[in-house]
Amino acid sequence: MISLADVQSAKAAIAPFVRRTILEKNTTLSQQLGTNVYLKLELFQRTGSFKPRGAFSQILQLTTEQRRHGVVGVSGGNFAQGMALAARELNTRAIVCMPTYTPANYIDATRGYGAQVDLSPDFTQVFARADELKREGWNLLHPFDNPFQMAGAGTIGLEILEDLPEVTDVFISIGGGGLFTGIAVAIEGLKPEVRVWGVETEGSETMGQALQAGRVVQIVPKSLAKTLGSPYIAENALAMMQKHPERYLLVSDKAAFEAGVFLLERAKLNTELAASCTLAAARQLQEKFTKDQHVVLLICGGNNSLENWIHCREVLG
Repeated sequence: MISLADVQSAKAAIAPFVRRTILEKNTTLSQQLGTNVYLKLELFQRTGSFKPRGAFSQILQLTTEQRRHGVVGVSGGNFAQGMALAARELNTRAIVCMPTYTPANYIDATRGYGAQVDLSPDFTQVFARADELKREGWNLLHPFDNPFQMAGAGTIGLEILEDLPEVTDVFISIGGGGLFTGIAVAIEGLKPEVRVWGVETEGSETMGQALQAGRVVQIVPKSLAKTLGSPYIAENALAMMQKHPERYLLVSDKAAFEAGVFLLERAKLNTELAASCTLAAARQLQEKFTKDQHVVLLICGGNNSLENWIHCREVLG
């Protein structure tokens, strides 16, 4: 398990390369939920999601010789762009292995940041290709299940505590669990009374199924929240959630979509379902909030296309 010191070290290391994103109070949501609601706008991070924090953290810990060999990663989403950016700025070659059905906007953006994109028909072959490149000497980076990735993501928690010392609740979406783990470690280490809520969408409940089984399990993700589509949860993430299993929340794709539409129309934020699901989860608990609480919703990414919005609306009706 990573420590608070690991997150603090990552903050110092990545500070020259990432943005300190805005935390702002939302008046409309505060009125609707009957408490003080704040949005941590990580969708305005470089590349449109939180992923560069961990990608920079991972590459910065490599030796000069290791960086000379380049880095390889597997991603069909935001980590691809974060890794490509980090590799470019740290003068390291990068290959991102992706399935052929990855949306074109992700492929184009990844190439735009300077990485080579290596396409395979499905994720089984994608992982096999990444392992092959690792054997050839490339350094394999992980999108969530890596201590440096987790520590980098955890720097968001440090920013939340610095900007809102009175915070009482933080809602975080869970894919593979690296983001949840890093932020939970940071907040627990500095202000353990804060409730950190973990949110998943139906069809991608890697954490939910692991909690039920008492161990990490493999799933086939089916949620429309594609950037939550991890096949398993990190061991560290499960261990953190098992401390407070009552803080695990599951929402439907429809609820996440409706929350996303609200954020688009009222807050002018183009979020992913993986981000708007935190609002959907907070709405589930609104009867339990008091006017004296300070609730943060992490808006972790905004790489959503018009085509995907249309697709979601057609599927959900």
